[in-house]
Amino acid sequence: MAELRMVTAASLTEPFIVSLTQMLGDLVREGAALGWTEPPSFSEVADMVENLAAAPVGETCAVIAEEELEVAGFGYWRRYQRPTHRPHADLEKLAVRPTSAGSGLGRRLLHHLIDQARTVGIEQLTLDFRGDNLAAEHLYLSEGFKEYGRLRDFVAPTAGRRLDKVFHVLDLRDSSR
Repeated sequence: MAELRMVTAASLTEPFIVSLTQMLGDLVREGAALGWTEPPSFSEVADMVENLAAAPVGETCAVIAEEELEVAGFGYWRRYQRPTHRPHADLEKLAVRPTSAGSGLGRRLLHHLIDQARTVGIEQLTLDFRGDNLAAEHLYLSEGFKEYGRLRDFVAPTAGRRLDKVFHVLDLRDSSR
């Protein structure tokens, strides 16, 4: 079973960044909806995780799942910066390598991110995903997220292809979850 751990400055080793870059690149090449149209470079991934690790406690939460010294999953949220949105955070990435898909790893990562958001007082956790990502939609709905909007034909992953951008929110002020 994959081990979950927080991304910290100490975890930013070259092998970790190489493994994360490889996993994200493989997913993007297979058409995953992660915000890139081309696989991210090593330096782009390094900058992303360095920024996450350097943020003050409570501003971000980044978690990885490792299995046999390889990254099997990755996710993070970031608190909104606008003063009027500070009580809330956006789950910006949640990804699991294809060989771990269906194993419950994405759900474990999501639970960890939600628990950390509650711990630091996040009131609402938002996210968005591409309309064709039915597995993500199923996961989020099963964990209590609610759709609050949809932009029709907003995402253009390739020329001539348009997909919806779907917005979900989880209200963490509800103590029954």
